[in-house]
Amino acid sequence: MSEFSISKQSQKELLKLAREAITLYLKKQEVIDFSIDADEELSQPAAVFVTLTRGGELRGCVGTTEAVYPLYEAVIRMSLSAALNDSRFFPLEESELPDTKIEISVLSPMQKIKDAGVIIRDKHGVLIRKGNRSGLFLPQVWEHFNTKEDFLSELCSQKAGLSPDCWKDGSADIFTFTVFSFEEE
Repeated sequence: MSEFSISKQSQKELLKLAREAITLYLKKQEVIDFSIDADEELSQPAAVFVTLTRGGELRGCVGTTEAVYPLYEAVIRMSLSAALNDSRFFPLEESELPDTKIEISVLSPMQKIKDAGVIIRDKHGVLIRKGNRSGLFLPQVWEHFNTKEDFLSELCSQKAGLSPDCWKDGSADIFTFTVFSFEEE
């Protein structure tokens, strides 16, 4: 997989756009206009995850694995979903916004692999899919696990609702990807 990045200027614009989208919705229940005049980098289709943390704790994380929308629109959509629709949390309240930090992760295209041995800790995110069940861990999730086996088993069981060993027996499809992530300071 080739490495990719996003310019510093675009990073700033996307973080600002994410915060503005969440703020506008929480204050006025209005969705920011999707027809933003964006440059070429921000207009390219991209798969994006937006992660919200508060006090260092996860407060919402929602994304897509397919590059369906232009980058700027995907950031708006996933920001609102992370704030309002992550089923693990109550919707974010306006009073929480000043203490909430936004991180954006832009995903590379998925690469199907046959051998989990090629997965590199801290570099690769992983998507496991079997039938109509799937689960995904971003590369940032590696910090919570000591071994690749623990990472993959938890991905199968917690995120995909599958047997913890489904990644070993060849019954599930395994995809890797990298991310370019950036966050508010």
